[in-house]
Amino acid sequence: QVQLVESGGGLVQAGDSLRLSCAASGRTFSSYTMGWLRQTPGKEREFVASINWGGTYYGDSLKGRFTISRDNAKNTVYLQMNNLKPEDTAVYYCAAKRTPAIATMSALWDYWGQGTQVTVSS
Repeated sequence: QVQLVESGGGLVQAGDSLRLSCAASGRTFSSYTMGWLRQTPGKEREFVASINWGGTYYGDSLKGRFTISRDNAKNTVYLQMNNLKPEDTAVYYCAAKRTPAIATMSALWDYWGQGTQVTVSS
């Protein structure tokens, strides 16, 4: 069982940067694929990025502005978001999965955090 707790969301202006953090419980954190997905009202969760021992993977059009990283010693995964745009406004969820396969669909993730709101004003 893995418990995930996100932090770092907030209200920022377009062009600003923000770093989200996700602290995970459990002694096998390094073996999990970690990811970020986001959701706006009325829409399905959208894949943002994932990271495991094989590398990183990003959703379409997000690479270059968003960077995912992890610190296995701290059981924490991060999402650095630069040059934020109003369309990045969403609830951002941290997620974990036991297998290394790339998973852009939310149904393929095993564990979820409670989400953190990111609001980007124009």
